[in-house]
Amino acid sequence: MTSRKHSTVSKILGYQILIILIITAGFAFAGGWQQGMSSALGGAAAFVPNLYFALKIYQSSGKPARKIVNSFYAGESGKLLLTAVMFIMIFKVPNIEILPLLVGYIAALSVFWFALLMR
Repeated sequence: MTSRKHSTVSKILGYQILIILIITAGFAFAGGWQQGMSSALGGAAAFVPNLYFALKIYQSSGKPARKIVNSFYAGESGKLLLTAVMFIMIFKVPNIEILPLLVGYIAALSVFWFALLMR
């Protein structure tokens, strides 16, 4: 069962990277490197916290239920904090473009919605 969960999480993270690359390439091609970078940063603001959460949950595999639940709470709290910190850092980047940033972020998060539809 653990390998199946690991496989599903790996697929979702892989699809997130793929969609971030596609959206980034689209913005870079249509609007230049600044829009591409903004889109990539938005995607990273979604991907990195999700990776952190996945690693926290993976580390709790095989442990007692209470430790798993605590790992979920710690992982989700860390994910939210990491997302906030990443956006604070991103908004310090000069000439960041909001629309590509948000499209990259939302596109990376939308992978979860499509993963639910594909099951």
